Amino acid sequence: MAETPNEFKLKNAPEDGISAVKFGTTNQFLLASSWDQTVRLYDVISNNLRIKYSHSEPVLDCCFYDAVHSYSGGLDCTLKMFDFNTSTEQNVGQHDDPIRCVEYCPEVNVIITGSWDSTVKLWDPRAPCAAGSFSQPDKVYTMSVCGDRLVVGTAGRRILVWDLRNMGYVQQRRESSLKYQTRCIRCFPNKQGYVLSSIEGRVAVEYLDPSPEVQKRKYAFKYHNTFASGGSDGFVNIWDGFNKKRLCQFHRYPAGIASLAFSPDGAVLAIASSYMYENDEPIEPVEDVIYIRNVSDQETKPKS
Repeated sequence: MAETPNEFKLKNAPEDGISAVKFGTTNQFLLASSWDQTVRLYDVISNNLRIKYSHSEPVLDCCFYDAVHSYSGGLDCTLKMFDFNTSTEQNVGQHDDPIRCVEYCPEVNVIITGSWDSTVKLWDPRAPCAAGSFSQPDKVYTMSVCGDRLVVGTAGRRILVWDLRNMGYVQQRRESSLKYQTRCIRCFPNKQGYVLSSIEGRVAVEYLDPSPEVQKRKYAFKYHNTFASGGSDGFVNIWDGFNKKRLCQFHRYPAGIASLAFSPDGAVLAIASSYMYENDEPIEPVEDVIYIRNVSDQETKPKS
């Protein structure tokens, strides 16, 4: 597939399915975790692989803690911290089953992991050490930090909202408004709600305020809540959540969209294209690729 002027492939892409891509606090650095058992740090501006480190099993998620530390976890059930400056790593702790999600909450300064062992664990990055384990109703499939709150999606289409400052009780228990299993949850930058997707490709916009007025007027908040979605059909769509309209669709990518990440300022979108075994083994080998796309206002600004 030919590269377009506003889009390019990252060199030295992972060699197996890409599980997550995440930007740091600037547009320059991107983390990628993969089923090839590695976590890679890219300099997006110079298109350069800066660092690569490994787990003993496939890695399912990763996050930045700050500019020089990352955390990652996966099928080895181990949370690993890596220091980019010294190229040293530390095994911080364990889950009983694979770690599916790894997030950092700057407001509370805590690393959060969600696991197929039906727990969420908090980790103090200053030590680093364990800071608490909290039971969930089922396997954790996805989670997203929303200010000082955590939105967790589990098996059984359950959604839980936790207050990270007081984990003594669940703030809200919900059921997904979508019919099928939850695949991904991502919170709005303004922290008022989240976008939820399910395995059959549907997307819902939800608000955290449980008051009937807000829930009734789900799309009545006039703010910029453009978001991107990608699926196994290889297409990326940009949506205007307020007007419930698709703003644009990018060209088709060579394989399914395994992960998406906007840069902090929303100007750059990282697109991970990987075969996700929807139909057993692929007929032909499919390359795992991360595309970096400079997104234009025309693509992301709602039509007035």
